[in-house]
Amino acid sequence: MRQRKISAKASDDDENSEKFTTTNCLPKNSSPSLKKIFILCLVTRMINSLLLQTYFNPDEHWQALEVAHFITFGYGHLTWEWKKGIRTYLHPVLFAALYKVLAFFHLDTPWFMTRTPRLLQSLFSAIGDLYFYKFSQVLFGNHVAKWALFAQLVNWFMFFCITRTLANGMETILTLVSLYYWPSFRETSRSASSGSRKWALAAAALACAIRPTSAITWVYVALLELYLTSNKLKFVLLEAVPIGGLVLGLTSLLDRLMYGSWVLVPLNFLKFNFLSSGGDYYGTHAWHWYITQGFTAMLFTFVPFSISGIIMSKQWKLFGLIAWVLGIYSLIGHKEFRFVLPVLPIALMFAGYTLANMRGSDPPERKMKENLGSSINCFSKVQMSVFFLLVTNLPMALYMSTVHQRGTEDVMNYLSVEAVNNKVESILFLMPCHATPYYSTLHRNLPMRFLDCTPSEEKGILDESDQFLMDPVGFATEYAKNWSLPSHIVLFDSQEKPLKEFLVSHNFHEIKRFFHAHFKVDREIQASVVVYAYQGQ
Repeated sequence: MRQRKISAKASDDDENSEKFTTTNCLPKNSSPSLKKIFILCLVTRMINSLLLQTYFNPDEHWQALEVAHFITFGYGHLTWEWKKGIRTYLHPVLFAALYKVLAFFHLDTPWFMTRTPRLLQSLFSAIGDLYFYKFSQVLFGNHVAKWALFAQLVNWFMFFCITRTLANGMETILTLVSLYYWPSFRETSRSASSGSRKWALAAAALACAIRPTSAITWVYVALLELYLTSNKLKFVLLEAVPIGGLVLGLTSLLDRLMYGSWVLVPLNFLKFNFLSSGGDYYGTHAWHWYITQGFTAMLFTFVPFSISGIIMSKQWKLFGLIAWVLGIYSLIGHKEFRFVLPVLPIALMFAGYTLANMRGSDPPERKMKENLGSSINCFSKVQMSVFFLLVTNLPMALYMSTVHQRGTEDVMNYLSVEAVNNKVESILFLMPCHATPYYSTLHRNLPMRFLDCTPSEEKGILDESDQFLMDPVGFATEYAKNWSLPSHIVLFDSQEKPLKEFLVSHNFHEIKRFFHAHFKVDREIQASVVVYAYQGQ
């Protein structure tokens, strides 16, 4: 199917043009206004954020909210990454500003402290969804853009991940904003305004500042732009270098203010994760993991629709970006779902293309001969696809967001309320490191202790977390010789069983149990989280 050129005027708000010129089985609605699209996305993402009650990745709390809490309230735990200077404060300060507002209005209560950061993230996510819609509109027209947005809002992993306070979420949002402005992905460079590339570079530079590995995406895009642009020197010397340098300079100034000394975060990040393979400390996967498991699981039942859309749309430059990102990340030993989140919306856009094409693939002459039965068949084809995607993605999204691994969030919400009521004096977490939120949820300056898992510079040295998992009783017994007796101990039920006698002998008794998971993720099943309290002699 041939695609029409998109004019410069149409690129911003193409109300009348359609990428598909064939007659559809169902009448198309006029393009909704961008304001309505944004409101739809914002309401959806706000509901999305309020439904999130589960724990996914420690970085959501420990590399964002915990740091923001430390900045705002003066207490909190900064992990070893902040001591080595491989994280920038650019992302946490967004939530530190939110905490400042809450504190000013005396709204820093348990509910607001846990819910408002994700609500703020839902605002950012809605902006990303809007730019995703606009980008789809520029490439394929209004009809595909609506179906692409449907795919974006329904996909289980986007629902599960995008409103969390992970830096990867902000990286994804900035990626969508930047891709919308890049001339190299449009049918003709005239469809982009003269300043759009500067906005694209600014958003890309911010993405790299927040997540230095985002450079993997922008190397591909920059090389493509360099190949297609007629004025290469202008692009490099008058746009890329000054804008990139400005963003790097401003973030370095921020980090200088927060760290107290000059720290070049991108360089430190590169040294640890690539030159020394520091990321491998947290586990490695086979080179094909993203293709056979990771990215495939993220797309889930959208996989055949995305593949079909890639083939039908012939947008090879955009497909090349997905292939490039997955290929480069496949060369890195340590792999996680969230690392490739920025290219998930692109794959979903292709799925939207397939869904739209189902309604627009019949030639005009066939429409003239259509009877009621054939119209119903066409309608049913789309309905069946939509029904299939809804019944496979929505239950998965709800289960992962409200049920699976919720215990570690519930236990900290419970302890934060208990702390407000002065029922908690100190807490010991006998569980794998960073398994729960921390001061950003408790929001009380009480002594807390978790098992350290800072990477050792000497190979073969086990951290506290690994030592405990290997021998819970031996570790706890040795630790108790010199401990400051906590008022509460938190642990998983899988470690509770061998430690039962130890806990009773030290006058700790169970006071609360929270469901956590039905099945294991990377260790033995952790079905519940248990709270023990010291009952005295």
